[in-house]
Amino acid sequence: MNQVLEFEKPIVHLKDKIVELKNISKDSDIDLTEEIDTLEKKLSILEDDIYSNLKPWNRVQVARHQARPTTLDYINYLFTDFIEFHGDRYFGDDEAIVSGIALYHDCPITVIGHQRGKKTKENIRRNFGMPHPEGYRKAIRHMKQAEKFHRPIVTFIDTKGAEPGKAAEERGQSEAIAYNLKEMAGLKVPIVCIVIGEGGSGGALALGVGNHVHMLENSTYSVISPEGAASILWKDATLSQKAAESMRITSYDLKEFDIIDEIIPEPKGGAHRDVEQQAKNIDKVLKQSIDSLSSLSSEQLLENRWQKFKKIGEISEAE
Repeated sequence: MNQVLEFEKPIVHLKDKIVELKNISKDSDIDLTEEIDTLEKKLSILEDDIYSNLKPWNRVQVARHQARPTTLDYINYLFTDFIEFHGDRYFGDDEAIVSGIALYHDCPITVIGHQRGKKTKENIRRNFGMPHPEGYRKAIRHMKQAEKFHRPIVTFIDTKGAEPGKAAEERGQSEAIAYNLKEMAGLKVPIVCIVIGEGGSGGALALGVGNHVHMLENSTYSVISPEGAASILWKDATLSQKAAESMRITSYDLKEFDIIDEIIPEPKGGAHRDVEQQAKNIDKVLKQSIDSLSSLSSEQLLENRWQKFKKIGEISEAE
């Protein structure tokens, strides 16, 4: 299914018009080349105008696009010889988190990420990318393995949040997230985190304590969803667009606050328009991060990570 977002409808309408004129020209002797060229130029201008002026709520919609590339999509493009591991050795395997080892530019790494589905059955199987505690325990188990064998860690963040249900809480959801935060802070290997879709609350942060944290241009990172914030602030989830505007959840906002390190550009219209190009954009930033961090000692990596998170939320008052 080709999902069309609300703000993209004028673009789709113009594209349909161009296709219609091309079909008329093909099926008759009427030359519509000039009219088609005019509309194509108009389309290019319209796309530039719309995609270069996306509002926060538009970026939320792009981040949630059903065709947006997932962790496994990027693994296929960025890494070779990927071997996926399963299970937390306590309860079971959580398919909302993918974890394994691979080669990145011929160097061994550990790669971990949230994994949602593309279609309904897969989404149900992967719990829509919302991990249970066993998912986080699986992730930290493999992070510690990476530390043991001196492998850099790459995490891909893409979740609305951790599974909030009763069963997850009974199995220690809050403790699992807190444990990941503590343990990631002390790992003595390079950690690079990339928000590729939605970065929601503690469910995202449990994979997000890295030396470098990057975001795709149209991804979001926030303590709560716009719908959740609107429900709390105004008792009305339909005001989610207003909430998105005030929450400062886009990559540009977080770069301004110095919470993330780099904004990774996306193809016009979003990562789903050209997955291969998006992977190349990620590769460029990821390679620079791993190269720069690999030259640091264990003590320097820990200090780098400590200083990064220590300064978040700092304020200064003018005298």
